Amino acid sequence: MKDVIFDDFQNSVSESLLRHKSILDIMTKLQESQSRINRAIAKSATNCGCIKINVEKQKIPDSYENINDFQSLLQTHLKGKMCENCRDVLEKEIGNNLFYIASLCDVLDLNLYDVLLKEYNRINTLGKYSLK
Repeated sequence: MKDVIFDDFQNSVSESLLRHKSILDIMTKLQESQSRINRAIAKSATNCGCIKINVEKQKIPDSYENINDFQSLLQTHLKGKMCENCRDVLEKEIGNNLFYIASLCDVLDLNLYDVLLKEYNRINTLGKYSLK
């Protein structure tokens, strides 16, 4: 059933691609949409203030017992929670990004669900050892 949702999404994107059918258009729009995601997050901190970004070097001890201990030592550097308005803006920008990812898959004759499934299987196979 889930593959149907992905396929329907990719088909809808394909049918709605009129102005940006060129691979170059899709590549540049995808890059632009990623920039807009970054900007939406930055604006949540700088304009709205609903989140704070406290960046410092990740503190990793010289030794640790196992990889589970290592994961618990890393931080996101985020404090607070996005307000509803900032969340809506970010969701819209991520949706646009997904649109252009689906467009890229469509033009290159890739199936978005298959791409997701392969990545999902890689993550599950390697687990924490994929080190992404």
